[in-house]
Amino acid sequence: MSTPKTTKEPAPAQQASALASVNPATGDVIAVHSVQTPAEVNAAVERAREAAATWRDLGFDERKKYLLRWVTYLLDHAEQFSDLIHAENGKPRDDAYLELVLAVEHVAWAAKHAKKALAPKKVKPGVLMANFSAVVEQRPLGVVGVIGPWNYPVYTPMGSIAYALAAGNAVVFKPSEYTTTVGNYLADSFRLANPGLRNNIFTTVNGYGETGAALVKSGVDKIAFTGSTATGKRIMATAAESLTPVLLECGGKDAAIVAADADVKAAADAIAFGAMANSGQTCVGVERVYVEKAVADEFIREIRTIISGLTPGEGPDSSYGPMTMPAQIDIVRKHIADAIEHGGTAIVGGLDSVKERFIEPVVIVDADESSAAVQEETFGPTLTIRTVKSVSEAIRLANASKYGLASTVYSKKQGLEIARQLRAGATSINSVLGFAAIPALPFGGVGESGIGRIHGEPGLKEFTRPHAIASQRFALPGMALLSFKRSKMTTVIVKKAMKVLHGRYK
Repeated sequence: MSTPKTTKEPAPAQQASALASVNPATGDVIAVHSVQTPAEVNAAVERAREAAATWRDLGFDERKKYLLRWVTYLLDHAEQFSDLIHAENGKPRDDAYLELVLAVEHVAWAAKHAKKALAPKKVKPGVLMANFSAVVEQRPLGVVGVIGPWNYPVYTPMGSIAYALAAGNAVVFKPSEYTTTVGNYLADSFRLANPGLRNNIFTTVNGYGETGAALVKSGVDKIAFTGSTATGKRIMATAAESLTPVLLECGGKDAAIVAADADVKAAADAIAFGAMANSGQTCVGVERVYVEKAVADEFIREIRTIISGLTPGEGPDSSYGPMTMPAQIDIVRKHIADAIEHGGTAIVGGLDSVKERFIEPVVIVDADESSAAVQEETFGPTLTIRTVKSVSEAIRLANASKYGLASTVYSKKQGLEIARQLRAGATSINSVLGFAAIPALPFGGVGESGIGRIHGEPGLKEFTRPHAIASQRFALPGMALLSFKRSKMTTVIVKKAMKVLHGRYK
């Protein structure tokens, strides 16, 4: 169990058996959590496996009732939960509330659409097997292990948790060590919303990387991970030892394209939010902009004005909060320095913008495309802008990345045409992050941005396995194909039938 508290004392040293969660803006201790050993992780998975059968057998309609009760509970306690997200993650309370309601939308969508999306589907058996019926049924996997991030500690893991639950699985959730209290609140809320439901359908295990590794090795039926590409690769390698399937939502270096026919003011306003919200700690946030020369001066002028007015802090009027993970501050500092060394000019902020807990916004124009600030995920309140001669050049540069998570396009007439040429899992046209708020749209990346999809119908199917069932409805006398009693005449008839069916494609 976790012991929530608030103190002005310094955070205690992290130990193998205990985890102190702190407020990233102040360093105050929020809660102290027990760290689960590998044996305790295994035990949690076994308890979940027992509960999974009960949850599965409830069926879609009953699971829907329990999930929607959870939605109501979260909304009834939204202020309390938002305060906790603000305290432990650092983002402003209004942004915390927005994260929560987006997560709730996904729970409700998954609960309401799982039955239709995962219903048995009849398929045609074909001429050779005309005496058969054929159906594909989607079976829940059993127990899904979810390893969540700290930047969106409710919305992001919910894309796996809610969809796995709606599909009939039990879930064991390992929240980030930076937002463990939020993760435990989430699991507790499910239990408190459904007091008559069996325990261990959705539970947490707490700890550091070792706990996550133990969950991967625990015998779960799938691992859903959100985090860095480097960690995702290690998880995939470990999971491969037991052929445990994985869903990986990893890093991004998401680009925005501003075409000559864009609404420049709207583009600047949205891209500023996409780049700086949550202190830039957004995997689908805008980190690069490619703007056509015809509107470049106007765009740069607009975005400079907007971003210059943003102020990080802890108070209610702050634009965004602190850096949640202290180690990320050094990465941001190095990327800024590298961009300037590679010909970039800081038009907002600079190296002096990097403080102890907060980073003021930084905008750099014309950094070399080989610089770390353009090639690597910065995950901070920074933005690079490059002027291009054409949309074709913008598309080429946007696609010249090992990542392929999300993208943004601003164009009045070419939006869809440009979007279709981008190597990305999701694109928002004339807005930023629009896809994230639409539960029916699948979400995930290509390349080093990950494997698999959450959200939408594909997100439900990620947590099931297809079961193919063929049923012979009646026997065909003298036409037994799958038998040692097959006659010579049967073979002759089949050969003639194949010629009629497939022998005319020349």
